[in-house]
Amino acid sequence: MRTILITGPGGSGRTTVAAATALAAAREGTRTLVLGADRTDTLGAALGVSTGPAPTAVTENLTAWRPDAAGGFRDDLEAFQERATAALDLLGASRLDPEEVTPLPGAEELSLLRALRDAALAEAHDLLVVDLPATSHALALLSLPEELRRYLRRLLPPERQAARALRPVLGRLAGVPMPAEWLYETAARWDVELAAVEAVVADRHTVVRLVAEPGPGGADAVRAAGLALALRGLRPDLLIANRVLPETEAAPGSWLAGPVAQQRKVLEEWRAEGYDVHGVAHLGRDPRGADDLAALAVPAVNATSSTVEWPVTDRLAEDGVLVWHLPLPGAARDELDLVRRGGELVVTAGQFRRIVPLPSALRRCAVDGAALRDGELRIRFAPDPDLWPRTR
Repeated sequence: MRTILITGPGGSGRTTVAAATALAAAREGTRTLVLGADRTDTLGAALGVSTGPAPTAVTENLTAWRPDAAGGFRDDLEAFQERATAALDLLGASRLDPEEVTPLPGAEELSLLRALRDAALAEAHDLLVVDLPATSHALALLSLPEELRRYLRRLLPPERQAARALRPVLGRLAGVPMPAEWLYETAARWDVELAAVEAVVADRHTVVRLVAEPGPGGADAVRAAGLALALRGLRPDLLIANRVLPETEAAPGSWLAGPVAQQRKVLEEWRAEGYDVHGVAHLGRDPRGADDLAALAVPAVNATSSTVEWPVTDRLAEDGVLVWHLPLPGAARDELDLVRRGGELVVTAGQFRRIVPLPSALRRCAVDGAALRDGELRIRFAPDPDLWPRTR
């Protein structure tokens, strides 16, 4: 199944573009599911139907689904309390009634991730179009599975499960209760679920599309989003310039002349930066319903992968180092920071940060320097004589 992840700055029309993309694919005969996450039914408003917790048939080959974050949160809470009954009784804690609980911040994101996983595993559709939140939230959402899995591995290392038979003895020796088996089982289940979401995002059939209006605000948002996606090893397959004004009607001296000139400048900058730009014309109104969505002429769903390779170049024959290449278009040298911590590298680019596991070969090396050239961060690693295999 192909997956298209659509995001952009708030107010850029990303939900409308997602709905139009899904509708266009369905009309071509592709079994399509469009997935939304907004609490308000903006997706349904664009499609002209109401969407909600149950998948809704919109037209032939098109289904819309807006998961219920509140219901999912209550179900998770109830399941957790069932598994943790012994611990809660030990602490004298009162059980919470799921009906009295309000979803915590982040519940919508977790609900969308779970729906993304479920839709990919169900294989009931050929295409999944995901209306992600606004760019800043979408980037945090895409990084969430990797970060949560990392936290789980640090807090509850899987190898500790080997000592489950010794847990009662260790508890008596330490004088405190040892983690119960249900805790490890829960962590393992979460790890599997998060890994499934990661697999969808990293799949070669998954693409990311950015939606932005071609103006100063859109230009700044695209620059930041491109860098943040690159830090996650992703790049947009298309940049959709939404609400493009007609140049033919921008006569000199008219009120449209200024905005159109500004629009032309931004479009030229985006193309110069290497983006594949697809313009979607302004309809002169907010699109509503199938006819308006069809008039938007969004790009076709066929596209190349959004994943980016981070290759390691072997330069041992030349100067005795390995070079790790990390494409980071738009990064500024004075905003970059690198920290080596064990088998991980903490990479900071402006306001974005990622903790990246080092490839196996580089774990036996020490950082020997780094440089930013042509939008690519190149990190040099020198083999550690104490760890690197010696050749005869």
